[in-house]
Amino acid sequence: MNLDSRLHRINLAFMASTAFLFIGMPLIPGGGALPAAAGESGEKAAQLLTDEIQGHLERARKDLDALVAVQGPRTVTNTLEILNRISLEVSAASNKAGLMENVHPDKAVRDAAEKASQDVSAFATDLSLNRDVFDALAAVDLSGADAETRRLVEHGLRDYRRSGVDKDEATRDRIRKLKEELVEISQEFGRNIREGRRFVYVDDPEDLEGLPADYIAAHQPGEDGRIAISTDYPDYIPVMTYAVKPDLRHDLYEQFNNRAYPANKEVFKRLREKRYELARLLGYDNWAAYITGDKMAKDPATISRFIDKLDQATRKRAQEDYDLLLDRKRKDDPTATEVFDWEKSYYSELVKSEQYDFDSQKLRAYYNYPDVEKGILGITSRLFGVTFRPVPDAVVWHPDVKCFEMLENGTLRGRFYLDMHPRDGKYSHAAQFPLITGIEGIQVPEAALVCNFPKPDENGLALMEQDDVETFLHEFGHLLHTLFGGHHRWADQSGIATEWDFVEAPSQMLEEWALDAKTLRTFARHYETGEPIPEELIAKLRRARDFGNGLYVSQQNFYTAISLNAYNQPPDRVDMDTMVPELQARYSRYSYVPGAHMYASFGHLDGYSAMYYTYMWSLVIAKDLFSRFDPENLLDPATATEYRKKVLEPGGTKDAADLIHDFLGRDYSFDSFERWLNGSGEDRQTQE
Repeated sequence: MNLDSRLHRINLAFMASTAFLFIGMPLIPGGGALPAAAGESGEKAAQLLTDEIQGHLERARKDLDALVAVQGPRTVTNTLEILNRISLEVSAASNKAGLMENVHPDKAVRDAAEKASQDVSAFATDLSLNRDVFDALAAVDLSGADAETRRLVEHGLRDYRRSGVDKDEATRDRIRKLKEELVEISQEFGRNIREGRRFVYVDDPEDLEGLPADYIAAHQPGEDGRIAISTDYPDYIPVMTYAVKPDLRHDLYEQFNNRAYPANKEVFKRLREKRYELARLLGYDNWAAYITGDKMAKDPATISRFIDKLDQATRKRAQEDYDLLLDRKRKDDPTATEVFDWEKSYYSELVKSEQYDFDSQKLRAYYNYPDVEKGILGITSRLFGVTFRPVPDAVVWHPDVKCFEMLENGTLRGRFYLDMHPRDGKYSHAAQFPLITGIEGIQVPEAALVCNFPKPDENGLALMEQDDVETFLHEFGHLLHTLFGGHHRWADQSGIATEWDFVEAPSQMLEEWALDAKTLRTFARHYETGEPIPEELIAKLRRARDFGNGLYVSQQNFYTAISLNAYNQPPDRVDMDTMVPELQARYSRYSYVPGAHMYASFGHLDGYSAMYYTYMWSLVIAKDLFSRFDPENLLDPATATEYRKKVLEPGGTKDAADLIHDFLGRDYSFDSFERWLNGSGEDRQTQE
């Protein structure tokens, strides 16, 4: 019930922790309330957005007044139902503002959305510190209440206490001020990354040697005779993977990692200082201790032990992988003593080609974006027993955006938007953004996927990498979790409302289907001939993907260590420019690259803060969940249906550990992860 806690989760890069409802807005035909739509003037759209957000907040204020004014015994009807309406109103405003500040093409709208987010956060903070509301919640008569309602109140009281509702007035005032400041600092951090697009320039087309023909064709010289290569993912990843010229890879790597440097060096310092002060006011040793307190891990010490366990489990395998890369590099440079971070993808590709007979560029020819989109909708429809229907007349915020409805037996069960290609000012990574909380019998859930995949040209051609396909499946996994879990009575339990260190597991597990021959052959067809992807090529892909598991996990462990150590101590003890190279030397096999300040563009250091460990923690769980599926028949809906019912649909009505136990019939273990790590033929996960 603590909206301040929930809004902290949703105003993040990932945007998948929960989903909320637009109340009182007229629905567009077949879609959600999106007045800030493509084609409207920036000024008009900005005002419409502002008016909509303020309308939500005004209705929430009226409900809050009514809640406080209740006389007599506190009941589910006169207290919890009103709190539910408040939660829906405030989070509706936050979802809309959070999405628009990340995706709207007009800067005036993005600016208005940032201001709206500040207003929403201020209201939510006040609510989380409102002792009258806390007392009302504590006094609710739960005799006869069901288990979900009891859980709602228990967690609500916990979250109110974690927000500082029981502190003295002066402390609550300082908490309120800090949270207001943190919203603005967080927005600044994200804006600097989002708007920090950079370029490197190539004078000679021959410098693009090694890159795919379609990539070269799409990067013609400009009027000045130079070829511009951006830090957008569709430009960046192929260069890092295929470009023969080392200088091009190095320069683009440096620009990519410096997108928000030096601006975010100072911004991140302020962010850590304010979070540390807030955690101390709330009675915690540091921000890491506070933010992990209601997660599966429970405390920073558990995360530290987890990092150490991963380090021990991966060290030997990572070194073996690294030695293969170094041996291959020495064919080009016999004097080489190390492989740099900006070389890992290039030399990994060469090792896979020469030792596994696998060529990623041949694979790309079967991954044209329109086919991949259609294919992922098709396989998930088959697995989970739903259908997806396009909504061609939906009002959207940009012409590239598509809207779909999800139906089950002809009944509408959810709606979603796909915003899948890069543009200036848009969120530059990949994420699911919640839009509407599904409330059973009242409102279906809605969400948006925001990604940065190649955009089809005038001929409909946009070839994707294997990692792109896996990322699509990963984010679609979050979407399905939101839609399937979004049918509960209470908003705080609807959607992805589970512990944060579990939310990645369902999405990481869904990536496994991107390596399955039967799955891929349903949609992966050669862009010229239309022939389905050969099974032999998929077999080579699977063998090649075993290479690098150890290096991947060690690199993720490095990122996890940055995340934890930035927040598990007083900020004046942390110099990021010193700490990052030290941690890289300890956990990663790749040396630090001077001049590349990756932390300044590492958006998870804001959104996930100390919790980047979530990715590896969830991956351990994902590998175990996947062990229940038949690898010879991944498209069989029987196990997928059970998984949907026991893991996705419960939303936040149970602890994550219980959901896992319900599906596996036991507690999860480390065994499946270790088998994968040591080369069991399963794929590595790619989500950073």
